[in-house]
Amino acid sequence: MSLATLKGNTRRRGPAGLVLIILAWIIFGLILVLPLYIVVSQGLQRGFVTFWEAISEPDAISALKLTLLATAISVPLNLVFGLAAAWCVTKFEFRGKSLLVTLIDMPFSVSPVVAGLIYVLLFGAQSWFAPFLNEHNLQIVYAVPGIVLATIFVTFPFVARELIPLMEEQGTTEEEAARLLGANGWQMFWHVTLPNVKWALVYGVVLCTARAMGEFGAVSVVSGHIRGLTNTMPLHIEILYNEYNIVAAFSVAILLLAMALVVLLLRQWSEARLARQLDVKDDH
Repeated sequence: MSLATLKGNTRRRGPAGLVLIILAWIIFGLILVLPLYIVVSQGLQRGFVTFWEAISEPDAISALKLTLLATAISVPLNLVFGLAAAWCVTKFEFRGKSLLVTLIDMPFSVSPVVAGLIYVLLFGAQSWFAPFLNEHNLQIVYAVPGIVLATIFVTFPFVARELIPLMEEQGTTEEEAARLLGANGWQMFWHVTLPNVKWALVYGVVLCTARAMGEFGAVSVVSGHIRGLTNTMPLHIEILYNEYNIVAAFSVAILLLAMALVVLLLRQWSEARLARQLDVKDDH
């Protein structure tokens, strides 16, 4: 049977396939589309003026700025950490390699709340570092540095985990050829490795950004919920909702949803470019 015939047979769907497609769309609508519709309808329930007042009041602006600040710091750092970790794991053989891979995956298995508690135990008022921090007037937990550290922790694996499988599949042949031609490590990285992984890197950064903007658990523990100072957008939405300010809560949620939509579009674009890059390599 030829490949074209196999593809043609795959495209034909019988009654069972049609039922599965309809069922998938129903589940998609109930689980994803309907909640998003409720968020938008509730946020705009009292008109655009009320919506604008909710997202432009000082506490909402402060939460937006803090969310963008934590994202702007954590994502570039995780880009560097993830790229270095992926390079180390895929290009070198050394003792403890499996342990390093396990540690990279740890934030996936550790609850974000536990991650936040770790930083409270490390830098809180009863921690070993408390005397040093007090002496130098440094505040980690219940301040911006703690929020950034918690965000870095929970988003660390995303870049590395997108790069490691691709770099393992590519192997080291091209780098070895570049080395034989006289290239140094920096030249190999810029002219061989980076062009081969750039779209996977972009995809990992997009996923990292989405998680950083929406992180709640770890940030909630280390933030202290100080209104106008240490509340990110998810925390601000929770406070508004707990105060029964439903319209304002859903209005800010719409803003966060719009940011997530932009990230989703970037994800689709980078995913398409990555798939195209892999197809080109398979053809060669």
